[in-house]
Amino acid sequence: MAVIGDVHGNAFALEAVLREVRASTPDLTVNLGDQVEGSADPERAARMQAELAAAGALEVRGNNEEKLWPGGRRSPLSRLYGAWLEAHVDAALLARVAALPLTARAPGGALFACHGTPGSTWDSLLWVWQPDPAGGGFYRARDPRELRALVEPLAAEVVLCGHTHRPGATRVGDTLVVNAGAVSDQVDGDPRARWTLLERRRDGWAAEFRAVAYDVEAAVRWSFAHTPFGTDQAAILRSGTFDVRGG
Repeated sequence: MAVIGDVHGNAFALEAVLREVRASTPDLTVNLGDQVEGSADPERAARMQAELAAAGALEVRGNNEEKLWPGGRRSPLSRLYGAWLEAHVDAALLARVAALPLTARAPGGALFACHGTPGSTWDSLLWVWQPDPAGGGFYRARDPRELRALVEPLAAEVVLCGHTHRPGATRVGDTLVVNAGAVSDQVDGDPRARWTLLERRRDGWAAEFRAVAYDVEAAVRWSFAHTPFGTDQAAILRSGTFDVRGG
């Protein structure tokens, strides 16, 4: 099983990831949301993800899909992005992702998917944001009792989430909880695109986190050539770091 998420409109990173995904011949692909919001050829990224869905991919919406709802834009920059996307991405593609469900289960129910937590695209499951009174903040591990209270009622063998752009996994009882890596907009200083290979082995489920090199400079050039957001996009993609609090 292949797990992708947080593509953020980066067709160049997604293209490289999908080459590896197809080579792994997964029985199912799961897309954890935040499909379009970004400026490295987002319409092409949206079309590739729509093709995955048409081929049977399981999808959930991210918090950035909720920005496409009426009144969903929270900041001036977000509204600028929204206006640009509406002008340059096919309306049907935007409507498709805006209508995605909050959560989904794979056939048979063993796998549960969400973008953030089962109840919110804006919260995060494995880590929670801890504000610093002096400014900024950091992610800390969620209290294991809180995590158990969120995971156990799902009665799933695997719970998948994204949103934080931080790959990682833990177990809650017999349930494997996986925070899949982001296809774009990394936070750990490594600009490579990420995806997760999930396998059901004789001794249970296992997650393998993959990092894929792609043409970052081609993505940056596209953003500069076609959008007003090239400077910000270049800084994020080249450095492999950005602040994810706003999603």
